[in-house]
Amino acid sequence: MSTYHHTPRRLPRLRLVGAAATALVLAATATATQAMAAQNTPQKPQSTKTPPPPPVPTLAWTDCQGGYECANADVPLDYRNPQGRTITLAVVRKKAADPAKRKGTLFMQPGGPGNSGVDFVRNNYDDLPAALRDSFDVFGYDVRGVGRSSALTCFDDARYTKAVTDAKGVPSGPDAFGPALREAAEFNQACLDNSGELLPYVGTEYVARDIDLLRQALGEEQLTYYGRSFGSYIGTVYAAMFPKRVRALALDGAYDPKKHTDQPYATDRAQYLALDGAMGRFLDWCAADPATCGFGDGEPRAAFEKLKGDLDANPVPTANGGQANGYTLVYRLMFNINEGKVIWPSLGAALQKAQARDNTSFLLRPPSPASYDFLGPNVVVECVDKDYPRSLRKLQRNVTANAKAAPLLGPAMAYGPPTYDHQHATACVQWPAEKVSRYDGSFRARGSAPILVLGTTGDPDTPYQDAVALSRQLDNASLLTFQAEGHTAFGRSACATDAVVGYLVDRKVPASGTTCADETQPPSSAPKTAPPGTTLGELRNGVNERVERIGDVS
Repeated sequence: MSTYHHTPRRLPRLRLVGAAATALVLAATATATQAMAAQNTPQKPQSTKTPPPPPVPTLAWTDCQGGYECANADVPLDYRNPQGRTITLAVVRKKAADPAKRKGTLFMQPGGPGNSGVDFVRNNYDDLPAALRDSFDVFGYDVRGVGRSSALTCFDDARYTKAVTDAKGVPSGPDAFGPALREAAEFNQACLDNSGELLPYVGTEYVARDIDLLRQALGEEQLTYYGRSFGSYIGTVYAAMFPKRVRALALDGAYDPKKHTDQPYATDRAQYLALDGAMGRFLDWCAADPATCGFGDGEPRAAFEKLKGDLDANPVPTANGGQANGYTLVYRLMFNINEGKVIWPSLGAALQKAQARDNTSFLLRPPSPASYDFLGPNVVVECVDKDYPRSLRKLQRNVTANAKAAPLLGPAMAYGPPTYDHQHATACVQWPAEKVSRYDGSFRARGSAPILVLGTTGDPDTPYQDAVALSRQLDNASLLTFQAEGHTAFGRSACATDAVVGYLVDRKVPASGTTCADETQPPSSAPKTAPPGTTLGELRNGVNERVERIGDVS
């Protein structure tokens, strides 16, 4: 049997935290939580010793169906003790379709944090351009703490279900801050209880170190890499740490790394504004083309605000016995707006169904256990990577300001439970574990080969200005701009995809300032199948559970 479905071994519990962490769950008031935060300021310890190099893992490949090979890779749990305890990573590859054209191994890293790299390769391989499949062994892996690589657990399914069911699409403003803070403290305690031995070691510096060991295990002198969304940040950290080992890095939907790690409130604010901006542009389209949109009777913004409140007041029963409310609606829109203009008619139709209390609307599907498997690690990794100030007053000011600045989707996110990206502050300000695996060095990557950065102007998830900032911070980078709505460029733009393929295969770097403007425009009605050059994962799967997909633009 293949190693693809291996059961991760449980790590022995490490004694990482003390009484302050135990007290966290008892934080019934902001004062108690502030006291805990002041006592417990986990930062990366400084060491003057250079540890010995870690052993390169041995990959014993086995067939795991469909032409894929799977293996396990043992890497150090803690790179401060590289000869000590290990953690097992699940890896997958599919060999180059044309051995005569093979140039090496292409690492593919999905977004997140929290998405499975094994699934990313399996779900997207057939849609990759032929030139990539011919030229490379396509390789992916589940990063530490995710999927088949000792997945983190915080809230269990029942507790997460309660959290998202109790959340509101229109929370009661400042009165919602205290409950949000306490729920985040409960989330943190659940992380300690269920995965405390792993929490300090899932930061992106250690992920980058894992990649370098995997590169060596695969016999590659240098790294060829495509990373999207959070995968772009992983690639950025790798380049910063190992600049001479870069062959080609395509960073799509890029992060501003300095802001992400050291100015997290600025990152949060930009993401709130980008998400609400994308939602606002969709509603403006609904107002301009009510026949195609089908939602709002010419007043879509007012209709949307009313719908959130109506669903909060009177949730819709779901087929599995759950409930969908205004928070459910906002949560689904947060992810599905990523598909860009091509999905706009489908969003209009789904909003119409929600208005009619039709629980077949994909916007009325509450988060499921498949979502929780993504959301838990998403929070944990970012709490390790980001350096939030420990002030609860500053936290409250930022949460309140973000909710006000992004009125369409922001309030539900600001005061909701810890789930995705810009909802992490309430948990991260109170984070009780060590952060030994957080990268806190320069992001310049001096001396690297040319790096390709891609940014989408209307990206609701990773704002375009982040890509601009990354291209300026890197010592040797070229920026490609995709003028479009939606998240990332590769697979959604033939122009951008061709540029990425030429870069990864032949290291042809587009001139900095290159712009692609070939987004698929909204169809005249909700399509039944994905148009060429688009992802439309929502229409294929019925509900977006953060399965990262790339469209067929070959």
